Amino acid sequence: MPERYPSIEPYDHGMLDVGDGQLVYWEVCGNPRGKPAVVVHGGPGSGCTPGARTLFDPERYRIVLFDQRGCGRSTPHVADPAAADMRHNTTHHLIADMERLREHLAVDRWLLFGGSWGSTLILAYAQEHPERVSEIVISGVTTTRRVEIDWLYGGVSRFFPAAYERFLAGVPEEARGGGPREVIAAYARLTDDPDPEVRARATADWCAWEDAVLSMEPSGSATPYADRPTAGRLALVRIASHYFAEGAWLEEGALLRGAHRLAGVPGVLIHGRHDVSGPVDTAWHLAKAWPDAKLIVVDDAGHKGSATVTSEIVTALNAFAQEPADA
Repeated sequence: MPERYPSIEPYDHGMLDVGDGQLVYWEVCGNPRGKPAVVVHGGPGSGCTPGARTLFDPERYRIVLFDQRGCGRSTPHVADPAAADMRHNTTHHLIADMERLREHLAVDRWLLFGGSWGSTLILAYAQEHPERVSEIVISGVTTTRRVEIDWLYGGVSRFFPAAYERFLAGVPEEARGGGPREVIAAYARLTDDPDPEVRARATADWCAWEDAVLSMEPSGSATPYADRPTAGRLALVRIASHYFAEGAWLEEGALLRGAHRLAGVPGVLIHGRHDVSGPVDTAWHLAKAWPDAKLIVVDDAGHKGSATVTSEIVTALNAFAQEPADA
């Protein structure tokens, strides 16, 4: 099975002024004359990681990574509400940021790669700018529909009732009866609180729930959310709750209805059969609506992936490396 490539370091990086007082961190590695590809990280609010560089053949790809607004090395960092509010942090801002970055790097068309929340942003960007996309590879398909949000922060609690009870206990009692999105909105308010102890407690409660949902998966860390550095954990929860409370500012089902706009853009969708946080039916519906997409369901994986998922990602990226971006 294809494996990851050796670790590499960026040959260029910088901070891009995208307006609204926001600076977005970016880096480029691999072959300066290679096929452009951009990594769209998850979360929202996770930040890019060096491991993503190793999925691409560094001889054939010009690999772009960036931290979305407010997280990672982008500034101002939203871990501190006094330093950064959330008014200028929406899906539509992030789409515009990606376009500014593409223009800044003088890229005509690029391959998009990412997963989880990153797949939502990939699909939203690609449907708005299909002429700028050569191919798409997604691992862990989400479209951030409200039905998906309601499942992750409500429906899936049938498998983890004790953990969900603790999750609900983290918000004021009046928010608990309003459904998952009211609970999420309550967490968004708590992570915006000026008291650092309130923010820290809400962040810990949110991460404990996310880790519980992933607890049946054998791959990766047992506590991938709680294991994050403090500032990164705070930013992730503040951004994620902000986005999910608003349905990512997308009309319900918009990315599935708009999949026809991707006609002519080849895509590979890789999804773990045992992903209880984001069930495979979303990927299945997307593959049916997108005429040039291929769905690969991996039977030994969940949301955290597996060696098989990694192999399928590398295989897809290797195959697309053969195709020029300006084809």
